[in-house]
Amino acid sequence: MNSCGVILSGGKSSRMGKTKSLLPLHNKSVIEHIALELSKFVDDLVVATNEPAKYTFLGLPMFTDRYTNKGPLAGIETGIYHTNADFYFFAACDMPFINQQVYNFLVDQLKDFDAVIPVYENTMHPLTGIYKRSVLPNIQQQLDRDDRKVKKLFDYINVNYVSHYDTISDEILQRHFFNMNYPAQYEQAKIL
Repeated sequence: MNSCGVILSGGKSSRMGKTKSLLPLHNKSVIEHIALELSKFVDDLVVATNEPAKYTFLGLPMFTDRYTNKGPLAGIETGIYHTNADFYFFAACDMPFINQQVYNFLVDQLKDFDAVIPVYENTMHPLTGIYKRSVLPNIQQQLDRDDRKVKKLFDYINVNYVSHYDTISDEILQRHFFNMNYPAQYEQAKIL
């Protein structure tokens, strides 16, 4: 089974006021931390971005959205459409502390489902989920209808929602699901 990691870096970072993925954090940019962690366990790694010039330093394949201005769902479509894998590990570009242990646990829950979506502290995290290639037509049909809600996709596919993480420590889980939308959260990331 072939896997692909997709970093979703298409947002406007309006709440942060500057490009979140390029913020420096512990001697690397946020997106470099994400790429480094994903590269430990995926067969291929790509970036879904509408500003590829910003990320050439990563040396990774980059793809722009085929459905423009349609949000993260279009980024998911882009990552799946342009690559050939059996399943895809997604990571949002504002989650600097993603952890291989969490993804390994989630992929073990994939089985016959179309996707595994983590739920942590009663919040669903679809942009750090795992999706099979088979969901692509569902995503495209949804985008063709101009329905941009990622969670709406789950009405049409077979999803395993995972909210219990067995032996993974709370510290790892808190870090994995930590995301930075505001300057205060970036300041918090610097001390994590």
